[in-house]
Amino acid sequence: MITNISIVSVFVKDIDESKRFYVDVLGFEEKDDITLGDGYRWCTVVHPNQPELQVSLAIPGPPFPDELVTAMRRALDSGGLNGLGMSVDDCEKTYAELTAKGVEFLQPPSARPYGTEAVCRDNSGNWVVLVQEADRKVVAADFA
Repeated sequence: MITNISIVSVFVKDIDESKRFYVDVLGFEEKDDITLGDGYRWCTVVHPNQPELQVSLAIPGPPFPDELVTAMRRALDSGGLNGLGMSVDDCEKTYAELTAKGVEFLQPPSARPYGTEAVCRDNSGNWVVLVQEADRKVVAADFA
């Protein structure tokens, strides 16, 4: 039986730079950073409030076919890949803190039926969504 989600992968351009971004800017902690056979690097970070969910920072490469790796690199270069959705307790405050740290925002905090949302990019260009959840249950009529 599946009990939870334990690992998500985010494709990045440079593991060292991305690890610094996730740790120093977003407040994650380093979990593993191991180089395995054939130079494959397993690097994960975790958020201190959710250490059971590892974020694997990976450079596109094998075992993916060359044409897919090329497409993923193009998508990274154009800022066309999704990254993570993260919960925040105060979207306006988090927006101000991350903006002061140089984070590029595509959308400032905006009211949505499900809460307040801001969209930024990590240092590889991946979209990162910050959501302060609404204090009520969202229903289909909220989107009509």
